[in-house]
Amino acid sequence: MVKTHRSYTVDEAARALGVAKGTIRRWLKSGKLSAIEGLRPALILGRELAGFLDKRRKPKQSCALQECYCLTCRAPRETAGGMADITLHANGGGNLRALCAVCSGIMHKRVSSATIPALQTILDVAIQQASSRIGKRAFPCPNDH
Repeated sequence: MVKTHRSYTVDEAARALGVAKGTIRRWLKSGKLSAIEGLRPALILGRELAGFLDKRRKPKQSCALQECYCLTCRAPRETAGGMADITLHANGGGNLRALCAVCSGIMHKRVSSATIPALQTILDVAIQQASSRIGKRAFPCPNDH
């Protein structure tokens, strides 16, 4: 957490941001981050550091109903072939699993029970029930280690 009304040394800024001191020095040298002129050790104003972090922060990406976020592509993607599997849970929601249309990686998305009918009109959805928890089964596993 960066406080805007405080000055930070390179070491303090590195600890606050969870990066190496060399990274902070590199940002200062490249001009991406500015320090107070003529002071040694270098002091970075908190508002400068907070502004720098805001510029670096990527905007949050949201997925459309028929899209899932692909971790391999790092972007919202359509499902391959317009197909997906949904595993329903006891609380009414479920987990959607599909292949990415671009890289063929597996994508996951949490869906509510209210959105499942709308998904079925857009995608070819196979719905399956989640397996019961081991403690709720009539004959739990006898393995005892």
